[in-house]
Amino acid sequence: MKYYLIAGEASGDLHGSYLIKALTKADPAADFRCWGGDLMQAAGANLQKHYRDLAFMGFVEVLLNIRTILGNFKACKTDVLAYQPDVLILVDYPGFNLRMAKWAKQQSIKVFYYISPQIWAWHSSRVHQIKANVDEMFVILPFEQDFYAKYGMEVNFVGHPLLDVVHDHKADPDFRRKNQLSDQPIIALLPGSRKQEISRMLSVLLATADHFPGYQFVVAGAPSQDKDYYLSLFAKLGRKNKVHLVEGQTYTLLQNAEAALVTSGTATLETALLECPQIVCYRGSSISYAIAKRLINVKYISLVNLIMDEELVLELIQDEFNVKQTTQALTNLLKTGEKERIAKGYQHLKTKLGDGGAAVRCAKTMVDRLQE
Repeated sequence: MKYYLIAGEASGDLHGSYLIKALTKADPAADFRCWGGDLMQAAGANLQKHYRDLAFMGFVEVLLNIRTILGNFKACKTDVLAYQPDVLILVDYPGFNLRMAKWAKQQSIKVFYYISPQIWAWHSSRVHQIKANVDEMFVILPFEQDFYAKYGMEVNFVGHPLLDVVHDHKADPDFRRKNQLSDQPIIALLPGSRKQEISRMLSVLLATADHFPGYQFVVAGAPSQDKDYYLSLFAKLGRKNKVHLVEGQTYTLLQNAEAALVTSGTATLETALLECPQIVCYRGSSISYAIAKRLINVKYISLVNLIMDEELVLELIQDEFNVKQTTQALTNLLKTGEKERIAKGYQHLKTKLGDGGAAVRCAKTMVDRLQE
């Protein structure tokens, strides 16, 4: 069968690649075409558009790039029609994918959605759009099944794919030597994957580093950005020789770090599964944040706290994310008692997420549905 997948960011590329591998085993005759990234391409898909060209975040940024975004929709629709897939598989990325789902339904193309949009956090009314346009929804968070059930929609809970990703990761004992890092304890900085958020986050994160001379601060480079971008940003912020950059080694970095300062998103859950104590940080444009604050109906922004339904890890959001408060929070986090409290919570989190094998379960169900 022919599968067309759309993922619009690094996490979607990662989970899409696992799904492609699982679908290949479940359907040996499978053929794949995608909008995604390097990982989906390496897994066997014919890549048509890279997610780095789709990364617009926030209300203001979307408005400023609306012509490009509309052009992307047109190009994607044209490519899907030319390919004539048996199914369109949408991976998260709701701003783009929910519109594609509606269009595909009008074209009588079967639509599967892997990794539900976080409509339980905001825009809950979108559930009606999903119910009308998505043939099968595959969810990865334990509370999402109950959320959809409230609206009379049956969904497939397959477990969280990050359990497999983290399990498959192999530690590198030569990490420090390869990256010219000293024996000083490491603080990992995960400033996000898009240029707008990286520059916004790093200005505070790197200024915070000045208050911890006994530690080395190491930035995890996002796969969507090249090294020169980070180096130019370090120079602009006056930190050219005061911070390290590692690329393609985020998991190993977290395994070697005493703590991490993490931009809200999938990375918060990855950090937890790798058992690294963390503080969740986020700052958006003032206009985007003001709009979002009126729309969001959840208590927390990090997946860790949402799944636990408590503030296991501290969240510093918008005005609270400043050098003074981040410095104090990191000082507290590095204390033994606080690290032990978080470690205990992480174990409970893993229990809540269940077993691995999400992509395999998802692929089997998808193939079964397509053969009915």
